[in-house]
Amino acid sequence: MRITFVNFRQIPQLIEHYSRFNPSPLTIKKFMDFGQAKCEKTSFLFLKRELPVRLANIMKEIQLLPDKLLNQPSVSLVQSWYLKSFEELLEFESINTPTATDLQAFCDRLLSIRQRHNNVVQTMAEGVIQLKSTYSVDSSVEHSIQYFLNRFYMMRISIRMLIHQHAILFGGDRPVHPRHIGCVDPNCDLYSILLDAFENARFLCEQYYLMSPELIVEQHNGVNNGAPISIVYVPSHLYHMLFELFKNSLRAVVETHGDEDRLPPIKVLLTKGEEDVSIKITDKGGGIRRSLSDVLFNYMYSTAPAPSPTSVHNTVPLAGYGFGLPLSKLYAKYFHGDLVLNSFEGHSTDAIIYLKVLSSQAEEYLPVYNAASSKNYRHQPSTHDWSSSGNSSSNNSKQNKKPFNNVKSHIIN
Repeated sequence: MRITFVNFRQIPQLIEHYSRFNPSPLTIKKFMDFGQAKCEKTSFLFLKRELPVRLANIMKEIQLLPDKLLNQPSVSLVQSWYLKSFEELLEFESINTPTATDLQAFCDRLLSIRQRHNNVVQTMAEGVIQLKSTYSVDSSVEHSIQYFLNRFYMMRISIRMLIHQHAILFGGDRPVHPRHIGCVDPNCDLYSILLDAFENARFLCEQYYLMSPELIVEQHNGVNNGAPISIVYVPSHLYHMLFELFKNSLRAVVETHGDEDRLPPIKVLLTKGEEDVSIKITDKGGGIRRSLSDVLFNYMYSTAPAPSPTSVHNTVPLAGYGFGLPLSKLYAKYFHGDLVLNSFEGHSTDAIIYLKVLSSQAEEYLPVYNAASSKNYRHQPSTHDWSSSGNSSSNNSKQNKKPFNNVKSHIIN
């Protein structure tokens, strides 16, 4: 194997160099085409450049985080993982005509990087928890963290997608199903994934609460009436979203109606049109206050109490960490879908997943490091220019003075 030895003193310059390139987003169709061609050399040549670009883009943003967060041990650890992975990938930088030995070494290296990054989500979350438990976090820092985590975790999803795809096609990983092309299922049966996610979430619910509501599913195929609804998609991504949403719905229903003889069922409407597949999950779990709508997708926010780190029964908690919804939304948006919540306080909540029907339109949605993105770490959120009871805090740029404080009242009480 012909390894390029990296001068570690040049690493900052190399990160700067690679960060100047934009990531090259792939559509699901391109993932399929790559996989069907099954040319390991082509995949190698693409990944040896693309992965350092994606790593460098997000590493530059890590450096823009507030010092108080950067100095947390967990964040420093994550930063060291990314730096190590970047250095290891650069060893293949100059290899343009790889041998079989080169290809095997590269695949092994990808598997090693994937293993190293397995706990990135939890470790970065620990850093945020450490920051909030140690310091008072103002709205500016909160905004920077939220902005960064959305971009950081989205880039992580994309990097793992590239590595998983290569590992299944050319490494030791095996596809979940023989018809899968890498991570992608060309005939992804949405109903079966939905049932699987519900049953696993229901198992947790019954383990935790000793009860659970039923599931009612209605399907409507507007493209091919009566046919099962399927698209080209990544089953593991869809499962992650559905599992998180079902956990939330099950908990809400049981905690709202647990003392009743019969729990209201969770209803799912699954539809397919020319452009979008829509999955609407409706639960009668009491809904969510509209005043909380802006924070539901914030990291570290949860309507459930934080789970105890020392559970007597050592069971997986049903909720409480505050990452389920924001990460699920990222998985939905990754291929230009979306996840939205519509709540009716005192009654119910609708959680809706939108997915692209056409694989040629389902393109990776990736953050790009540039001057515009860096401004979001330096500037406070813009001040409000509408009057409301929530805008009268001392954070406003204008002093909160009553204009008639010094005018004697002529009102007779």
